Amino acid sequence: MGYLRGFAVTFRQIFQRPVTTPYLIGKGPKAPKPERLHGRHVLNRYEDGMEKCIGCELCAGVCPARCIYVRGADNPPTDPVSPGERYGYVYEINYLRCIHCDLCVEACPTEAITETKLFEFSFTSRADAIYTKDELLVDEAGMPKHLPWEDWRPGEEEFTSGWVRATAPAGDASYEGRVGWSGELGFGVRAPEGDQESRDASGSAGRAS
Repeated sequence: MGYLRGFAVTFRQIFQRPVTTPYLIGKGPKAPKPERLHGRHVLNRYEDGMEKCIGCELCAGVCPARCIYVRGADNPPTDPVSPGERYGYVYEINYLRCIHCDLCVEACPTEAITETKLFEFSFTSRADAIYTKDELLVDEAGMPKHLPWEDWRPGEEEFTSGWVRATAPAGDASYEGRVGWSGELGFGVRAPEGDQESRDASGSAGRAS
């Protein structure tokens, strides 16, 4: 009789309305994404165009999925890539293993690696899932590179995880809302979250809109 009860459950569900929201095909509107959504990474540049990554490998060391591979190299004295002594010569992320935990962002001392809101990308080969530095590094305008298998939507690069975590460094409430991070090419110094207090260089306080 157990299988009859199983069939009864099946038949009851046949006449129920579906609970799954149809996934839109093409470029139509989709559900809004939370500002703190963790998506595809980018390697950022300073406002003068120099790379922020110094090749310290802290992101690779803290990654629980072991999906990041970094190798640093000494900066050429005549044509430095980053402001420090070293830069990220090799930088790869394997998205077949990445769990988007954001620990790499937390570990980065220069705010070089952040996560955008892009999470829709589909690969046709395993090699495409391993993003290289050329694919991760933002372009000359500070914008992420749009690869053929990625479905970018407007605004997905505006709210990256780097500026969100910096509103309260080390969990100290007295630093909440203080701008304590560097500017990024194409965006300048990102504003704090809405309804948080911001402080300019002179120390005067104001409300973020």
